[in-house]
This record gives sequence, C-alpha cells and structure tokens, in this order.
Amino acid sequence: MHDPRVRPLLDELAVEYDTRYGDLFGRQAAADELNRYPAEEFEAPGGALLVIQENGESIAGGAFRRYDSRTAELKRIWTHSGHRRRGLAKVVMAELETLAASRGYSRIYLTTGPRQPEAKHLYLSTGYQPQFDLDADPETLKFLAFTKELPEVRPK
Repeated sequence: MHDPRVRPLLDELAVEYDTRYGDLFGRQAAADELNRYPAEEFEAPGGALLVIQENGESIAGGAFRRYDSRTAELKRIWTHSGHRRRGLAKVVMAELETLAASRGYSRIYLTTGPRQPEAKHLYLSTGYQPQFDLDADPETLKFLAFTKELPEVRPK
C-alpha cells in the first residue's frame, strides 16, 4: 500500500468517499477507512495487491487481506475515473479471486458503502451473494456485505 503506483488510486478513492459520503460517517471518515488496516496485512502470503498500469499510469487496482482461515477480504477495488466503463474492475476482481484461491482461500468477503450503486451492481453481476436485504433502502445500512465461494484450486 506504500508503493508509489498505488498512491494515485488511493488519493482519488479518498476524494470519491468524501464526495459521496460527506459527513455521513463523521469527519475524516474517508481517511480513517483508507488507513484502517496496516499495509502489512495486504502482503503475501495472506494478502495481495494488484495494480493495472497503462502508459506508466495506475488506472485500476485492488487488494485482499486475510479475513479468516478460509476467507480473503477484498479491499480497495478501484478504477481511476478517467478509465471507467472498460471492464477493468472485473479484471482486477477475477485476478484477485484466482490468486486468493491459489493461496488456499475458499471464499471471498467484501463490503461496499450504501452510496456506491456501481459497486453493488458489479458485485452482483460477478456472482457475489448479498449478505443483506436487497430490497432494503441502502441508506439504512452502514455497509453492504457480499460473499462468494471460490472454486477449489488443485496443485499442479
């Protein structure tokens, strides 16, 4: 998370959180969320970080960390605003899922905020199961949790 290639994505993510949520979760909520987990939690073997670059620019990325012994938690799935609608988030998620499965995880857990309908749609469209009532007003929920079972990876 301290890699300079990650900084542009995290900086834009902070602006996005502040813009969408304002003071819904309190002042400095975006910064607190982005700094909630130590960078070491995203390092191998329990975690991973993926950044897609184009012409030397970081345009998409994401990470996972150990949630429990069989579950990886996806975090910071992000596509730069100038590169959206190209399927990059799906590429990031598929790569992270494959890597998590190869490291022995059998399940993915993730959360998104109630004011991120694009993320909710992405997760539903890629096979994630909501852990909340889809008919509930998202504004009444602090976060939207999803899970997905991963296929078993057999050693080669």
